[in-house]
Amino acid sequence: MTSRAEFKRLFQPGKIIVAPGAHDALTAKIIGRLGFDAVYMTGYGQAASHLGCPDVGLITYSEMLTRADSFVEAAGVPVIADADTGFGNAVNVTRTVRGYEKAGVAVIQLEDQVIPKKCGHMSGRQVIPADEMVGKIKAALDARTDPNFMIMARTDARTVHGIDEALDRGIAYQEAGADIIFIESPETEDEMAEINKRISAFTLANMVEGGRTPLLPNDKLAALGYNLVIYPTASTYTTTKAMLDLMEGLKKAGTTGGMLDRMVPFTRFNDLIGLPQIRDMEAKYAGK
Repeated sequence: MTSRAEFKRLFQPGKIIVAPGAHDALTAKIIGRLGFDAVYMTGYGQAASHLGCPDVGLITYSEMLTRADSFVEAAGVPVIADADTGFGNAVNVTRTVRGYEKAGVAVIQLEDQVIPKKCGHMSGRQVIPADEMVGKIKAALDARTDPNFMIMARTDARTVHGIDEALDRGIAYQEAGADIIFIESPETEDEMAEINKRISAFTLANMVEGGRTPLLPNDKLAALGYNLVIYPTASTYTTTKAMLDLMEGLKKAGTTGGMLDRMVPFTRFNDLIGLPQIRDMEAKYAGK
């Protein structure tokens, strides 16, 4: 597995790191197998896949930590993990950072929303005072033990207070020591360019299908100055569409026989999830 130090070295001028979002460990494994730079553990997708609920602050620290641990084990590439608001104040952030670091996460994402938080492209979000978030960032930096464990600070101020307030917060969070700045939901390409003119720390682009931000190709995002791009919702939406098609087809036809061309074959699926390696371990250790 790529070490945190090796992953941090991928952040280079003119290069963009692509981290598709994964809503479960199987998706994280597929992303890793296909050779992407990293996996993004999306809180939106965890709420949907683990609870069957929207991303409105219902999932807990312990649930997210368990998911993060599974992602790190399955992916085989660095995991960038959503930690919402840190699940409380600066004291809670300390515990959250320690837990995520111990789980093997490469980057932890912390945001400045009021609890309970909401998905970054939903309406109705509110943000805490900027100085309170600065304190949470400083607590996160003090809590980590590996300097290569990166702290990402996200602001959701754009939608409620405008791009200037979001930029001011991004600069404050950069000055507090955050490694990556995530200004959520800019609404135009000009705003995205301005973010990268004003922020000297590493920056993240969030590509949400149907969201508030223009959906731009990776090379364009790199040209704008972004260092990292995530696709947090695509796997959740694609899986949901496939599942709806499957279950509606089964209900209508009374069989799945007509949908086999939409499925990964039994043997290929077993290979993908690592059955041959398990068989090798059984032969080596269990006498089978």
